[in-house]
Amino acid sequence: MSTLLEVKGLKKYFPIHKGGFGKPQSFVKAVDEVSFDIQVGETLGIVGESGCGKSTTGRTILHLTDPTGGVVMFQGQNLSTLKGKELRAMRRHMQIVFQDPYSSLNPRMTIGDTLEEPLKLHGIATGAECRDRVKDILEVVGLSNYHYHRYPHEFSGGQRQRIGIARALITNPKLIVADEPVSALDVSIQSQILNLLRDLQDQFKLTYMFISHDLSVVRHISDRIAVMYLGRIVELSTKHALYDNPLHPYTQALLSAVPNPDKRLNRERIVLLGDVPSPANPPSGCSFHTRCRACMDICKIERPELKPIAAGQYVACHLY
Repeated sequence: MSTLLEVKGLKKYFPIHKGGFGKPQSFVKAVDEVSFDIQVGETLGIVGESGCGKSTTGRTILHLTDPTGGVVMFQGQNLSTLKGKELRAMRRHMQIVFQDPYSSLNPRMTIGDTLEEPLKLHGIATGAECRDRVKDILEVVGLSNYHYHRYPHEFSGGQRQRIGIARALITNPKLIVADEPVSALDVSIQSQILNLLRDLQDQFKLTYMFISHDLSVVRHISDRIAVMYLGRIVELSTKHALYDNPLHPYTQALLSAVPNPDKRLNRERIVLLGDVPSPANPPSGCSFHTRCRACMDICKIERPELKPIAAGQYVACHLY
């Protein structure tokens, strides 16, 4: 497989001002030195606790928010060098499905108008051809032609997420960033949306970056999984290796919290100490050392780098 997306040392810092003016006093390091790649047709899952930088990573890759540093290469093109029309043309091939399907839709626009807008913006289609494309994509995501003239408030949560998926698909993209696409839905609807995403991936040869805090959901849909903690990737592995043999103490704690109906698998429950540190004032050395039961002296001083440990398995930990 060829590489579709390559991220090197991605950073996103948000300034903290006191008084509202002048130089920032400090920074919230939402994303700090994140590196990974995604192959064509692959699904990379990003997991971690709330506030670890998952969503910010996805938005920064798409340049919905400008990165503080690092390089994002899409199909061999450095997105940081693109401006204006060039960046807009590239965005046709990179789309996002947002977490809240209702707030991501304009309540004053019909679904037809919402889906036609990107076609007109990118000069893909107009007039009758535009309407036909919209009606076709509605059927692809499990809706009907008569939904064309309806407004967002007339749909259920699951239907609105289907509309969000349709809007992402309408420009025929190559990469879709799915930012917690099922977290706001009922469990029964979640499975429908996940199965739809997998079917669409096969049908349209899509590549996914799937962001979620639900380890069970990520395991169902992903090929590889990256575990984030406080703005950094601490483990990156295939899903089978990650679930069968988690290496990082944080990954082990996350997996121990997943309910398992099979009582024969008596997995030890690992309870983390303390709270997640503030990204505005992260700990020195390994950012996880304040909660790690295997903490050593070096962990408090030196920050571990993400290194290969086994075939396809990377971890940032001084234990290895």
